[in-house]
Amino acid sequence: MTLAGKRALVTGGASGIGRACAEELASHGAHVTVADVDSVAGSELATKLNGEFWELDLSRPLEIADRLDFDILVNNAGIQTVSPIQDFDPKKFQFMIDLMLVAPFMLTRACLPGMYEKGWGRVIHISSVHGLRSSPYKSAYITAKHGIEGLSKVIAQEGGPHGVTSNCINPGYVRTPLVEKQIADQARTHGIAESEVIDKIMLSKNYIKRLVEPAEVAKLVSHLCSDDAAMITGSSQVIDGGWSL
Repeated sequence: MTLAGKRALVTGGASGIGRACAEELASHGAHVTVADVDSVAGSELATKLNGEFWELDLSRPLEIADRLDFDILVNNAGIQTVSPIQDFDPKKFQFMIDLMLVAPFMLTRACLPGMYEKGWGRVIHISSVHGLRSSPYKSAYITAKHGIEGLSKVIAQEGGPHGVTSNCINPGYVRTPLVEKQIADQARTHGIAESEVIDKIMLSKNYIKRLVEPAEVAKLVSHLCSDDAAMITGSSQVIDGGWSL
């Protein structure tokens, strides 16, 4: 497979899943733009990949340009907050919806005209098993991820006649800083020790008892960009060790 000549935008690309996706796409020849609020890590990675860095705050999505020239869009940026609904800060809820649902809409809206003109495009959303299932104490995250599942399907329906596919990737818990930062909140919310969180909470429903690796998600991203996946659209690609069964 080659992605030579393709331009890719990866949001939240400075670390975790986003970094793995940027590295994977670049390894197949794509010119990658790393978008992140972390200018140091993002710039270093972009330089390493001979790509570009875009310092982008997706919590202000209405400021995104009306037209962007990318062949591949990976909507990855996200955060997590673990809290009961009655204690959930409404400003934090709005922040998370803007970041993980409104921003992907705005970026897709800006990329589609160029993709349509070329007759080729790949829109990939890093969703979650929580886009398909629910868990307590994650109201904003689950609302955003359920929303991105619906948005992806509409993009697939509208984009199909123009050679554009749209798919969600639905990982379970991935070995990333985002997951590591949840451990203290999960322990406090569930009333257990931090050392118990991974086994009792994160892997309790898994049949394969380990965390997903970022590179495993990235490999699925590159597959969805390939010609072999040209007929895969509107789908939710689960990679969770059986968590959602």
